[in-house]
Amino acid sequence: MSNMSSVTQFLLLAFADTRELQLLHFWLFLGIYLAALLGNGLIITAIVCDHHLHTPMYFFLLNLSLLDLGSISTTVPKSMANSLWNTRAISYAGCAAQVFLVFFFLGAEWALLTVMAYDCYMAICKPLHYGTLLGSRACVHMAAAAWGTGFLNGLLHTANTFSLPLCQGNAVDQFFCEIPQILKLSCSDVYVREAGLLLLSSLLAFGCFVFIVVSYVQILRAVLRIPSQQGRHKVFSTCLPHLAVVSLFLSTAMFTYLKPPSISSPTLDLVVAVLYSVVPPAVNPLIYSMRNQQLKDALWKLIR
Repeated sequence: MSNMSSVTQFLLLAFADTRELQLLHFWLFLGIYLAALLGNGLIITAIVCDHHLHTPMYFFLLNLSLLDLGSISTTVPKSMANSLWNTRAISYAGCAAQVFLVFFFLGAEWALLTVMAYDCYMAICKPLHYGTLLGSRACVHMAAAAWGTGFLNGLLHTANTFSLPLCQGNAVDQFFCEIPQILKLSCSDVYVREAGLLLLSSLLAFGCFVFIVVSYVQILRAVLRIPSQQGRHKVFSTCLPHLAVVSLFLSTAMFTYLKPPSISSPTLDLVVAVLYSVVPPAVNPLIYSMRNQQLKDALWKLIR
């Protein structure tokens, strides 16, 4: 019997059993979601409208905000709707769409964060070559490569995961369709292929992380040679937020997909999933705008 015919829907994890706590979860997630929409929307609008921000760094930041909007819109609205209507159900097709979109946006965002590290490295360490190597066409190509990487990542993981026969019911112990939780429902002797693909993806992500760390070591060395205190502050204000985003994103995502089953628990899985799927899209606008005076000025002009 095919996997599609045996399972027609999945049951997602409920945040709470009582009606009051379900509504509390709804309003909490609604506040986070609206904050993410407002913050990322303001950054996108400011970058598009202010010609002073038409530079490679802000072009990549615009793409990051678009990815954040897509990422949080994939998981949070469905969870909110389930709490509001007191249900746990998600269709088979809806679950497959969530898996694809989560991996699409996560893969594209990680690739874009790597590109942003390269942009920061070139701006600080190779300023004479910056305009040549990061022209408008090169920036478009790098952003397109990041989006394409995300699409391929989502397609491979979705096709692989949903080709597995499911033998352990249809209850997913997460508030959205997460691959490690779906693998728990598969027959124990056939999910090795997807587990191997997850390991390969994690190794590639770790390779990008090594590239980012090496880039920041070079940036730090260059910054320490800057005689001007104001110049150092400008560099730190643009690059350190990026490093904070990278650290939060990678640590929580890799913990989710590589942790051994022995340390897994519903509460721990839920907290970590919120940290990598909900928190970054909501706090990224704050992180990038709080220490960036040029972006704050553009946002202030936009609001006024």
